[in-house]
Amino acid sequence: MKKILFVCHGNICRSPMAEFVMKHLVREAGLMGEISVASKALHRDELGSDTHRGTREVLRAHGIPFSKRSANLMTTADYDAFDCIIGMDTENMRDLAHLTGGDPQGKVRRLLSYIGEERDVADPWYTGNFDATYRDVDAGCHALLRMLTENT
Repeated sequence: MKKILFVCHGNICRSPMAEFVMKHLVREAGLMGEISVASKALHRDELGSDTHRGTREVLRAHGIPFSKRSANLMTTADYDAFDCIIGMDTENMRDLAHLTGGDPQGKVRRLLSYIGEERDVADPWYTGNFDATYRDVDAGCHALLRMLTENT
């Protein structure tokens, strides 16, 4: 089983959006027994909080199922537990490098690198634009799924 972890600052906007989009794509592809998906925070700000209302609204608008959840913090143990760890922005990548000791196993990538772009997924916490974030997350997740299925 390939285990994927999406991370962002607080685990209430971008990483749960990516988690639910990816779970939906995996389910549609009939790969639930082969790929598992989760998300976590890199900072404690929102621990215990549910997914942001704006993320829930954009997922609902696109027919992506989601469930009630609580933001959780990534730990060093998660580095060993997951095969792919995917950050949303430059700050996340710095935090991940620190947390993982420089990513010695090469598991960490930024989401939009899967579509060939080295840019950040804008944080809707600051921009308020959940639709733009959804477009980036959806494109990144589709490309990630293609990469995973081509390599199996």
